[in-house]
Amino acid sequence: MQAKIFSDGSSRGNPGPGGFGVIVLAGDKVVELGDRDNQTTNNRMEMLGAIRGIQKAKELGFSEALLYTDSAYVVNGSSKWMFTWVKSGWQTKTKEPVLNQDLWEVMFDVTDEVKVTWKLIPGHSGIKANERCDEIATSFADNSPTDLFDGEVASYSVDLENLSIVHAKKSSSKTKAYSYISKVDGKILVHKSWAECEARVKGKSDVRFKKSKNKSDEEAIIKEFSR
Repeated sequence: MQAKIFSDGSSRGNPGPGGFGVIVLAGDKVVELGDRDNQTTNNRMEMLGAIRGIQKAKELGFSEALLYTDSAYVVNGSSKWMFTWVKSGWQTKTKEPVLNQDLWEVMFDVTDEVKVTWKLIPGHSGIKANERCDEIATSFADNSPTDLFDGEVASYSVDLENLSIVHAKKSSSKTKAYSYISKVDGKILVHKSWAECEARVKGKSDVRFKKSKNKSDEEAIIKEFSR
C-alpha cells in the first residue's frame, strides 16, 4: 500500500523568505506539514517539501509513496539527474558543483528508504490538493502560517482524489499563445515565440517555463515565477 503525498514550495524573491506545504495521506490518516526559511529559493522549498513528505510517510510505516508536485526540477532531479550526479561526485556535465547538493544528498537517502513514484502536475490549475499545499507554503513564506490538519481522512475537507483538471488542461494547449515566460537561474524573460523560449531553456536543469493566453495571464505567470 502506498502513501499519497502532495507537496509545493514558495519563495518571496529568489532568494528570499520561503515556505513549503505538504499533504500526506497514509491509509485513513491525513497529515499536513509546513515550515519556512528566512533566506531560500523556490527550488529549495519545492525539494524540502517533497523530502519532508517522504520522511513523514516513512515515519507512518510506509515504504512506498506516490508523490504529486508541480516542480519539474524536483521530478527530473529525483528520477533522473541525481543518480548521474552521485556517480560524478556531485558535479554537472560542465564540472560545476550541483546546486542544492545538500538537499539532493538527503533526497537520495530518503528515496532509497521509500520507493517513490513521481507525478508531475500543473500548478495553479484547480487541483484542490495542490492549491492547499500552495496555501500552506505561501502562508509560511509570509510568516503567517495557516493551521495544519492532522486527523482522519473522513474529517478532511480537501479533495485528494479528483485530478481531472490535469487531463482537462491538455485541451488548453491548442489555444494560441499570447507569450511564453521562462525562468532560468532566477531571471525571468518574456518571449513572443516558443522557439525563442525553447532555445533558452533547452538542456538546462534549473528552469521553469509556461505559455500565457493573454496579458493578465502573462502577468500572473510572472508573479508566480517571482515567488
